[in-house]
Amino acid sequence: MLQQKGYQYRIYPTKQQQQLINQTLGCARFVYNRFLNIRKEAWTNSKTSVTYKQTSKMLTELKCEPDYVWLKAVDSTSLQQALKDLDKGFKNFFVKKAGYPRYKSKHNHC
Repeated sequence: MLQQKGYQYRIYPTKQQQQLINQTLGCARFVYNRFLNIRKEAWTNSKTSVTYKQTSKMLTELKCEPDYVWLKAVDSTSLQQALKDLDKGFKNFFVKKAGYPRYKSKHNHC
């Protein structure tokens, strides 16, 4: 008979690490919300769909703009994952597995 074991770990980040974690989460939320808005506007204005590949390219261009240089301070993998999560949300919506993707809030953890 197989027995499964599980381990629980707790981390205690320093103030600097906690600041970087919060900054990363904030940037990922910003990217998710911004590209959700772009996809909504593209559909309502011209009935065209924006793909993950297009949003990824737009993110690269966005990071080069002077107003959004702060996006370079965090890990790019987390920003790309936010775009993948958004794309997966739309795919689930179109196959009727979930509702329409909603904007992410700093205070709402649903």
